Amino acid sequence: MIEIQKTETATKPEGLRVVTDVVCPFCGTLCDDIKVVLDGNRIVDTMNACIIGNEKFKSAQAGHRIMQPLEREDGTTEFTPVSYDYAIEKAAQILANAKRPLYYGWSSTSCEAQEIGNELAEVTGGVTDNTASVCHGPSILAIQTVGAPMCTLGEVKNRADLIIYWGCNPIHAHPRHMSRYTIYPRGFFTERGFDDRTLVVVDPRPTDTAKQADIYIQVEQGKDYELLDALRTVTRGEDIPDVVAGVKKEQIKELAEMAKSKKFGLLFFGMGVTQTTGKHRNIDMAISWTQDMNKYTKFNLIPMRGHYNVTGSGQVMSWQSGFPFAMDFSRGYPRYNPGETAANDILLRHECDAALIIASDPGAHFPVEAMKYYAQIPTIAIDPHYTPTTGISKLVIPSSIIGVEEEGTAYRMDNVPIRCRKVVDAPKGILSDEEILRRILNRVKELKGIPAGQGHH
Repeated sequence: MIEIQKTETATKPEGLRVVTDVVCPFCGTLCDDIKVVLDGNRIVDTMNACIIGNEKFKSAQAGHRIMQPLEREDGTTEFTPVSYDYAIEKAAQILANAKRPLYYGWSSTSCEAQEIGNELAEVTGGVTDNTASVCHGPSILAIQTVGAPMCTLGEVKNRADLIIYWGCNPIHAHPRHMSRYTIYPRGFFTERGFDDRTLVVVDPRPTDTAKQADIYIQVEQGKDYELLDALRTVTRGEDIPDVVAGVKKEQIKELAEMAKSKKFGLLFFGMGVTQTTGKHRNIDMAISWTQDMNKYTKFNLIPMRGHYNVTGSGQVMSWQSGFPFAMDFSRGYPRYNPGETAANDILLRHECDAALIIASDPGAHFPVEAMKYYAQIPTIAIDPHYTPTTGISKLVIPSSIIGVEEEGTAYRMDNVPIRCRKVVDAPKGILSDEEILRRILNRVKELKGIPAGQGHH
């Protein structure tokens, strides 16, 4: 595990303090070189962070923080402030009395909190799911089917001379990905940085990332599978039609030959491939092409994971119960059937009778029909901020922000665990996700007559 302990506090003349080597808890890139400028316990500015990371740190002092637990009576839109003790007791009662509670989110909190949450799902016979089910779940399904030739981002920085971004737009989604790991940094075997690398972008739209590319391939919308299949075919020396997925045969052959000539190639893929026609079959084909390429050169692939710890949530679920998302404990043992046991499917089919949402905002992203049902059942939202989800929840419990106000472990998109640091104190009285979940779990065990320290079995 990478653990960054350094607590350099260079005092500026005006009395400001700078904390260095801070890990940014926003996206799956988990940049670990952030400097945070403090005035007392207040974040004034950041250095090295991208515009989104900077906003994440400053959100700690934003006006839309929830400062105390809130309860909404059925049939009303008004919230009443309540105590943490009341909110935790109420949450425990809701979950202990539910026949099949749903636990969803987990991608923007620590592995330590995720571990407790998964035990809570097991003890209550519920379903626990993370945001991968509407994001890179298909990538996980494909990896389970055909494996994955992967590496770390450090290897990419030091070795890769070919970078392919397929169905993703890191300039907007992971703004420092290119400058820290892929195109611009000088690595051990890529001493000239940008001049030692070739950038290929495959996307239906000429994105801002595509405008930076040495080679831009405009694939027809929803035809990624066909293009990957054609690329695999020409890599093996077989013939293909004159045009595949809107791309000419010559361009596909040129890409294959160029890829073979490189020392180390990397395919980064995003939701443009995982959430379009084909879904996990697209990733099957991408992995298979990557495996084929290893007959000619060194080639790997890495999914562009979004939330800073969605990778960690899959890891923790897998350690504890064997499955990385959409995990159902309703029969007393873990079951896994994405499409049936994912959060969105369960809400749309009205199959849960209570829900706990943490570290995510399905109210902003799930279909209206799913959230209409969510608004009708007993629900708990744990979140530092007001969101569309907290607005329709029955019980809202505020928490501190991991990586800003609390320590915690998170997994980078390349499966490297990194310890996030605490920079400032949380607002007075605000508890961490871990503490809230632990107190709910302990009370649920009491209500169900399960001895403390003993799991569901």
